[in-house]
Amino acid sequence: MTEEKALQSLLKAVANGTITTDAAFSQLKDLAYEPVDDFAKIDHHRSLRTGFPEVIWGQDKTPEQIARIMNVMRLRNQVVMATRITPEAFATLQPKVRDLRYYQSARICAIAPLQIEVRYSGKIGILSAGTADLPVAEEAAVTAELSGFEVERLWDVGVAGIHRLLNNRHVIESATVLIVVAGMEGALPSVVAGLADSPVIAVPTSIGYGASFGGLAPLLTMLNSCAAGIGVVNIDNGFGAAVLAGQILRSAEKLRMA
Repeated sequence: MTEEKALQSLLKAVANGTITTDAAFSQLKDLAYEPVDDFAKIDHHRSLRTGFPEVIWGQDKTPEQIARIMNVMRLRNQVVMATRITPEAFATLQPKVRDLRYYQSARICAIAPLQIEVRYSGKIGILSAGTADLPVAEEAAVTAELSGFEVERLWDVGVAGIHRLLNNRHVIESATVLIVVAGMEGALPSVVAGLADSPVIAVPTSIGYGASFGGLAPLLTMLNSCAAGIGVVNIDNGFGAAVLAGQILRSAEKLRMA
């Protein structure tokens, strides 16, 4: 009942008299939020408001809490996702949550169909500067794919070997939105934005030597980029970058349909 089409179908059934108001109320009573014991309140309404369902932040939650939340959410959502899940946490979760899949490089576990339908037009291109940035880049890629967006990946194309990027300019040129993930000094988004005619979302990572200050140096580089058209998310926030890219594509779709 968190999907727009399902809600419309229910309202039509009430209007047509094929379902009673009491039956409809029982389906809608937890639409705003649903408590899970005393440690969580699931925001079932978020998908209707924003287009994206609530996603579980796995870090700092116990596997038991994550399992309880996922098993409640699966009753109302086709895809249920938890981020920042370690292999050890997944091993504990797997027997507690039926049909749970693990995307180890992205540190994401999800209940999802084997084949995720692409539901939106446009393509999200995701680039990483180095191999060490892959966990954040894959978090963005898997989040976008589970949300119904087409994704193209291009890994290890940092500025230390700029020819690797220039030899793959077709990825930049074919993308509708670009997510660029980089640590160290964080120069890659500026280079990409100088080549791209689409929005660039920059993601600083906490990869780098001491003067990188756990991602602060690339964050400041990206905020101070001389290339126009760059938006910057928080350090290591691949998930947030994917949602922002998705909102850009969904907004473009709204404009086409208007």
